[in-house]
Formats: sequence, C-alpha cells, structure tokens
Amino acid sequence: MNISEIARRLKVTPQELKEKLPDLGFHIGRRAIQIPDSQVQKILAKWKEFKDEEERMKSLEQTRQNQLESAIQAQEPKKIFLPESIQVVRLAEKLGTSLPKLMAELMKNGIFTNLNEDLDYDVAAIIAENFGFKVQKQKSEETADLKARDRIKERIDSSENTSEKDQIKRPPIVVVCGHVDHGKTSLLDKIRTTKIAAGESGGITQKIGAYQIEKNGRLITFVDTPGHEAFKAMRERGSSIADLGILVISADDQVQPQTLESIRILTKENIPFIVAINKIDKPEANIEKVKKQLAEINLIPEDWGGKVICVPVSAKTGSGIDQLLENLLLLADLDEKKLMIPKRAKAVGIIVESHLDVGLGPVATIILMSGFLEKGDSIISARSYGKLREIKDELGKSIENVQIGQPAQIFGLKKIPFAGDLIEKIDDPKEFKAKTKLIENAVIKRKIKKGDKKEMKLKIILRTDSGGSLEAIIKSLEKIQNDKARIEIVAKGVSQPTPNDILLAQKIEAWVVGFNVSFPKETEDLAKELAVSFNRYDVIYHLLEEAQNKINRMAEPDFIEEQIGKLKILAVFNHNKNGFVLGGRVIEGEVRLGLKARVLREEQVAGGGEIKNLQSNRQNVNKIQNGSECGAQFSTPDEIKVGDILEFYEKKSTH
Repeated sequence: MNISEIARRLKVTPQELKEKLPDLGFHIGRRAIQIPDSQVQKILAKWKEFKDEEERMKSLEQTRQNQLESAIQAQEPKKIFLPESIQVVRLAEKLGTSLPKLMAELMKNGIFTNLNEDLDYDVAAIIAENFGFKVQKQKSEETADLKARDRIKERIDSSENTSEKDQIKRPPIVVVCGHVDHGKTSLLDKIRTTKIAAGESGGITQKIGAYQIEKNGRLITFVDTPGHEAFKAMRERGSSIADLGILVISADDQVQPQTLESIRILTKENIPFIVAINKIDKPEANIEKVKKQLAEINLIPEDWGGKVICVPVSAKTGSGIDQLLENLLLLADLDEKKLMIPKRAKAVGIIVESHLDVGLGPVATIILMSGFLEKGDSIISARSYGKLREIKDELGKSIENVQIGQPAQIFGLKKIPFAGDLIEKIDDPKEFKAKTKLIENAVIKRKIKKGDKKEMKLKIILRTDSGGSLEAIIKSLEKIQNDKARIEIVAKGVSQPTPNDILLAQKIEAWVVGFNVSFPKETEDLAKELAVSFNRYDVIYHLLEEAQNKINRMAEPDFIEEQIGKLKILAVFNHNKNGFVLGGRVIEGEVRLGLKARVLREEQVAGGGEIKNLQSNRQNVNKIQNGSECGAQFSTPDEIKVGDILEFYEKKSTH
C-alpha cells in the first residue's frame, strides 16, 4: 500500500509517519513510497496502541495537575516575595507549578511569552495571586533571582554519596575583569601562551571566552570578560559562575570606572580576587601608585598590612605569571568545599557563549560544572535541546567527552541557546521528549499592554555574530533615549540579516543593524531597492554613537514634507564624481535649484539626491515650470536610468 494512503487514514503527513515508524518497530527506507500489504494492519494496530498510550499519559498528567491545584487552593495563602522582574521559568519554580500550567494562566490573562522572557512585578504578582499566593515586593538589596552557581547547585542531586570519599574537587573557575585596555586578554593570552587579542576588532574583547590551563598538576578554568562599559551584562554573567577573580589594573594608568564596577560585581558575588598589576615592563609603570589608590577605596594590599593580594605582572614578558597562578591555587584551597562535587552527580553546565555557524548550525561554549558529557548524550537548556553530535575543546580539537570544570564547544542543538542558560544531560527518553515538546510549544511573542504615552521610537532590527554580543548591545541601546524618543528592538537574533528583515524594516520603518556579521548581497540589494536604512558595525562604539545621533535627530523640531514637483528622466548624458548630467521634462509642479528628490522606479523608491544645477536653453536657471524640458546635474550615490521619476520635496517646520 502507498505510504500516503496509510498516512491519510492515520490523519498525519507521510513525513510524520516515516519518522514515527522506526519508534514503532517498523524500519523502512527514507525514500520508500510503498509498504507491503502484510505490514499495513500491523502498523495500524501499533499506531492505535501508541495513540491510546499517549491519551492515557495526558489523562494522568491532567489528573495530577488537578490534584495539585486542589491542594494549593485548600491551603492558606502562602507569602511570596517577587523582584522587579522575573523569568517565567523562575516564577514557575517559585510558585511550585508546572510550566505548561503557568503558561496557560499567562495566556488567560492576555500575556503571550516564552519560558525565558522576563515578567515585570505587576504582571508576576497578578499571576501569583491567581495561584493563591500573598505577594510582597522584594526589596532591591535582596537577591532577585538565584545566581548561576545557586541554580547549578539546585540541579545537582547530592542526596546520595555525600561523604568525603564520594566527592571530587572540580577545577576552580576564574573570571578575569578590569578596565578596557588594561591588558586582560593579553594577560590571559600569556597564561595560555597563545595570541587572540590581535583578532579582536579595535583591540577590544567582544565575546566571553573560556579556557583551561594546568599549573602544579592542577587545572584552572579561566573566563575572560570584556572591560568596556557596554559589556556590563557580560561581565556580570561571567562573574556569576566564577569561584575566583583576577582584577587587572594597568601599572601605567589608574583605577578607572570599569575597575570600580568590576570590584562592585566581585564583592556583590562574594568572589575572592587577586589584583594583577599589569604592564610593569613599561617605563612609566608605578606599582605603588596603584596600591595607594586601592587603599583609598578600602582595598588594603597585603604588604601594606591588608588582605588584598597584589601581584605585579607583565603580559608582555611573562614576569609574575607563575606567582599569580600559585596565589590563585592558594586562594582556591582556602574555600575548597565549594569546589567539591558528588562523583555521580548529574551532568550540569552553563552556557558561556553561543552563535550560529552557517555550516554547523547552533554552537555553544559551555563549562561543565558537574557530571560527564559525551557524544550522543541528550541535552536540554531553557531554550534549546538536541543530541551531542560533536564536541571540541577550546583549541578547536575534536574530543569524545567533557570532564568536570572543562570548557568545550558543543554541536547538535536545535536552536541557539542564550548565554547564562543552564544545560543538562537527560538520560530518561520520556523526560527528554516531554521537555523538548514544552520548548517547541512555548509561545515566542510576549504581549503586555503598554500605557498610552505617545512617543517616537527608533525601531531597530538587530543581528549579531553571537549571543553575548547581542545581549550586551541590547543592554547598551536600552539606555539611549530622550524626552521625545526611545529605542525599540523589534527583531533580534544571532544570524546574518535576511531579505525578510528588509521587508519588515520597510513596512515598519526600522533601521537594520548588523554587528560583526555581513549583509548577504541579496539582502543589501533589496535594502537599497526599498530605500531601507541599514548599517554594519565591527566596534560597538560606532553603533551606539549612530543610534544616539538618530535619537537626537528624532528630538529635533517636527517637520512636514511638502511635494514640489516631478521630473521624468528622458536622457542620461554623463556620470562623474558630482553625480549625473541628465535631460528631462517636468510633469508635475515645478523643479527648483537645491531641492532634494527621491528616485522612483516603477513606483518604488530606488535612491535619492539633490539638484545641483538647472539649465533651460543652455542657460542656468533657478526653476523650471510644469511641461518644460531642461538639463540638470543631479547629485546622488545611486544609479539612475531613463524613465525614472525624480520626486522633489522640501521639509517645513511645524513650529
């Protein structure tokens, strides 16, 4: 019998049927179009068994949910503290309910979101009250959400094998932070005896990297964080998974704003740290000056009678590197309990970075915090899932497995996960299937009603090379606003801009921005054809500067556009650096010297420019009336053709 006919009887597509048959014990070729008649009845019977079991499991789950709801309603209202904002998945944990039930409650209240988006306090409070909780707002100084280390600890089942002999020590994770240009990446390069700083645009680290080295027979994992203010979110994320810190301060400079912020983060996260006073090889280096500035902010160096370990180093010569690493190991030994992990703990890691590789698909850099991962394992994060198809170490070499504390790149995820998400190994196939279905069914658009305050918006479609860059740029753009205008990110992602982005931008008048990604030719051509504003950037300063300029221009006095006239191009005589020399006829209104114009081709905008010269009967004139022919010099970077229409306009202030 034809597969299509069987699929029709079962009310599924032929492709769905082919994919399911191996699970039911029937193995047919991928290109098969027929199934032996002797097998058809068996397939139909097995399919019925499968659907009956599926319905039974749904019924059991509904019964369990109803019992849970009844139990909650029967209790006295519990008190719960909620922060200014909270992830949907974290709210479900706080409420002790399942994600499907919480998502259903959100949708009943007109809120369409996914499991990792943030809900503000007012929305979260309403939902919590619907679940029978008495809600209070969490004070700002209280921790709004569990840090990565705490979330990882929650995932590790330590109820068994808690004796010391059943514990192993994982490598300490060290975050490297400090002010921009103080030499963090160069220092890490020297530790690793590799060079990557030269490959970063503008000499600035714009991604988080995780690397591992060996010292005295012990492993140490390093996380490098960017120092520029724009990457505050990335620094905080890097610190939240670290056990120890290295605060890099240049000996030829001083304590800077990002130095102070790094100190604040390290202190807030309760991360012991060592100060590496870098660039001591420079003639203008002044180690004592740096120590004095540290003492002024109550960080007293050890040799001044305090507790702060300061190690003079040179990323250029390697001086002091051994002393720095030895001090890190000593610092790790002071609180080694937090490094102890049950031997048979489940595999849990954290995603440090993610991006989309055109040939390989989603790629994630992880640090495995417990357990053991190997090729073929089923893994899941809050936003993605898959089977480990390939694993590479930080040097790009293929490896078979990931050990505790080891950074690695993993391949095989269905979607790009977000940096900071946890990733887990799921051994139970049924649990894995249930969780993947939850992710697939999660609604990806959030719809919370905003106030009626009218304001101008600079709409941006943002595409970047990595999740870390995406997060950092969004955080920075959110700060750019004024009384009249603000920025709204209407679409974002880790990918190259696409023609669909251009079409959307034209429809909603958005600015398409690519950061460290190229615009494919078809995308760029379409943007030019539709006169859509688009730009590509390699350094974040330039992007933020242009965004600020656009916002400032939006706050300038309002203008209305008045159409003055139209000129049909009859001939194009010459093209030089000053533009095009052309002949044409005024078909509407008039044309005046100095007016700006849009180039219309088949009623679509194909470019724009300005009239620099007008001639009638070879005499220079200031304007040409309707019905008259003329020669003109039109300044434009765009191509113009015979038959194009130049639509002239001028802007007038409404004030």
